[in-house]
Amino acid sequence: MLAGATVQALLDFRRERDWEQFHSPQNLVIAISVEAGELLERFQWMRAGESRPESTQGEAVEHEIADLTILLTYLANDLGIDLNDAVIRKIRVNAERYPVEKSKGSAAKYDKL
Repeated sequence: MLAGATVQALLDFRRERDWEQFHSPQNLVIAISVEAGELLERFQWMRAGESRPESTQGEAVEHEIADLTILLTYLANDLGIDLNDAVIRKIRVNAERYPVEKSKGSAAKYDKL
């Protein structure tokens, strides 16, 4: 997760530009979806078995991941969600849903294990 100083730098960046007015939760979720689509586009048309974009796209992939992280950080901040705590709680939920003895090496969803 992002360090507190990085989160503060993002919030300062947004505040200095008066962009909070455009960042309702609804608009942030829409923007996250758009950015996820842009990341997905970098992987479009890969041949079977390929899992990495060409090296010329590496920086573009990095930028798309950064855009998603920024938007998720804004959304979590605005909704009062501590991302670190949320991730730890979700790991615990997933550990219950996907016990090692049932899920190791399996791509099955928890209700199919």
